[in-house]
Amino acid sequence: MSDDGDHGLTIIAMLGSVFSPYYAWARRRGNPDPLDHCALNVALYGKAGKRWTMTERGRKALRQAPGRLDIGPSHLTWDGTALTIEVNEITAPIPSRVRGRIRVIPAAVNPREFALDPAGRHVWWPIAPISRVEVDLEKPALRWSGHGYLDSNRGEEPLEDAFQCWDWSRANTPSGTTMLYDVTARHGTGASLALRFNASGEVEEFAPPPRVRLPTTGIWRIKRGTQCEAGHQARVVETLEDTPFYARSLVETRLLDETATCVHESLSLDRFASRIVQLMLPFRMPRVGG
Repeated sequence: MSDDGDHGLTIIAMLGSVFSPYYAWARRRGNPDPLDHCALNVALYGKAGKRWTMTERGRKALRQAPGRLDIGPSHLTWDGTALTIEVNEITAPIPSRVRGRIRVIPAAVNPREFALDPAGRHVWWPIAPISRVEVDLEKPALRWSGHGYLDSNRGEEPLEDAFQCWDWSRANTPSGTTMLYDVTARHGTGASLALRFNASGEVEEFAPPPRVRLPTTGIWRIKRGTQCEAGHQARVVETLEDTPFYARSLVETRLLDETATCVHESLSLDRFASRIVQLMLPFRMPRVGG
């Protein structure tokens, strides 16, 4: 998020894209190569409108080396102090170019990972909970800086096999960064994490406040929920993404005696697993080559 609150940006580099309908179809036919399903997802938000890219590419478009990852014409590099992302993508469904450079500069790197399921087959690593972000785009012409975050998820099976849904949120507050991760497992008990990180990357776990419902999204009726301290109310400030299986929002809540505006995400894996939904996804997620 930009310091002035006018802009937001999410970038996800996907190897074995968990939300790919092409990968899901290939799994039904056999045991496909995950690295034949890669994408760089870019979601850019602002008062001038939204831009979205998620072009899937095959293994031939993937190049990996220590400190560098290339997916088609875009690449990411790590120099030991910052992550630089060179974006060169085409939006969908209406084509337009998104090109430019983003730098993510961590205040510190957190070494601790968290299992999301009882078997430990799905792992979340909040690598840099507190970071500065510098955005310099040529297309659209846009420059800003703000606060950000870097994490990683990895798993040994399709998400829809392990989980029904989850809600995740991150809030930047004067005392640090607070994150909530509430997972509904398909079998057993999923993670319910409430974490606060300081600028040194140190993590403190705290008891999650009571869970509260949020309004479903307006178009696709995605269920949303969060945690909020008793005696206070959580509210949706803005819905950034309203898709058939996923929602991204700005949510105001109360955590650790602080009012916090969170970047909030809700994911329905039951919706994603629907064959009807997967037939709709190529509209926003085209595939090129291979």
